[in-house]
Amino acid sequence: MRSPSNDPMSRDEKRAGASLAAIFALRMLGLFLILPVFAEHAKHIPGGDSMALVGLAMGAYGLTQAMFQIPYGMASDRWGRKRVIVVGLLMFALGSAVAALAGDIYMVIAGRVLQGAGAISAAVTALAADLTREQHRTKVMAMIGSSIGLVFALSLIGAPALYAVIGMGGLFWLTAVLALGAIFLITRVVPTPPPPQPGPVVPFREVLWDPQLMRLNFGIFALHLVQMAMFVVVPGLLVKAGLPLGGHWKVYLGTMLLSLLPMVPAIILAERHGRMKGVFVGAVVLLVVAETGSYLGMASFNTLVAMMTVFFFAFNVLEASLPSLISRVAPARAKGAALGVYNTSQAIGLFIGGAAGGWIAQHQGPAGVFGLGALVATAWVMVALSMKLPPPRRG
Repeated sequence: MRSPSNDPMSRDEKRAGASLAAIFALRMLGLFLILPVFAEHAKHIPGGDSMALVGLAMGAYGLTQAMFQIPYGMASDRWGRKRVIVVGLLMFALGSAVAALAGDIYMVIAGRVLQGAGAISAAVTALAADLTREQHRTKVMAMIGSSIGLVFALSLIGAPALYAVIGMGGLFWLTAVLALGAIFLITRVVPTPPPPQPGPVVPFREVLWDPQLMRLNFGIFALHLVQMAMFVVVPGLLVKAGLPLGGHWKVYLGTMLLSLLPMVPAIILAERHGRMKGVFVGAVVLLVVAETGSYLGMASFNTLVAMMTVFFFAFNVLEASLPSLISRVAPARAKGAALGVYNTSQAIGLFIGGAAGGWIAQHQGPAGVFGLGALVATAWVMVALSMKLPPPRRG
């Protein structure tokens, strides 16, 4: 008899994983596209001479993401995942349009705030958990996490070339179109989830204060704080090293491809051989290495590129692993709420990473930004070491 762990994914599970990963990818591409180019673009618009405002514009959507992730997640538990996702995507498209029409840094910030109000991440990941069995959830979450890593790579590679052709306004209009494409996928392609099973309501405080969930929530906060702060200063460092903005895609393509090669074996090792915690903690340690190495060697182009490769590998492994771990730890009747808290933590990290990264870059330069990243990642190592992972549920 075939064991549950060897039972292959069903056709609907594969369809759900692929379509939800595509929805995540379309939305995250819209968010990531500005990262490689906005800091340089902002120098040419009113108010963009302030690195603090530039960082705020890059991370502003995280503020409203933090405000709306929990309500969206809880609403999806009550009124259905798909309905909530469509509302969020429409809000994201509206914010993209406002940013596209912006004439100064303040209107860009307003558009980014509206983009963040389309806080669908919790509902999408909860829907993925609804549509997959426990033994295959890591694979589906890895598909979603890998899609984030892939579009992160595509945005880093493609944004400089797209910016040269269509400008910043065109990039924001493109994000609006991508959001509308994601609405088509959620309404026409994603399978319909089964109705929720009856059962007692899980008090929100149990989700909010669960020790294991809190460790994972801190992790996603730290990961995206470091990511956003890093890209406040990396484009400028590459320009300073003599690489024009239009050529940055070469660095991003090379480092991302090198980082993706060991990612799949790492995820397979973690899942098949029961070594999730070891792989997870190891990836967090590599995050410390990447930030410390960047701090010490940022004047060297080769060192900076090498540390970016290490960062992207750690980022991709962690981005793929964290949602699956949340879905395993969270109570079955409160997955939307738990993922809402998780994505709120992510959004707060994005906002603080952008805002604090910009402020630190203005007052202490890139070294201060990498120092912040190293300290945050080191704190995460301490938290991750005390993490206790539940055994996979079967069936």
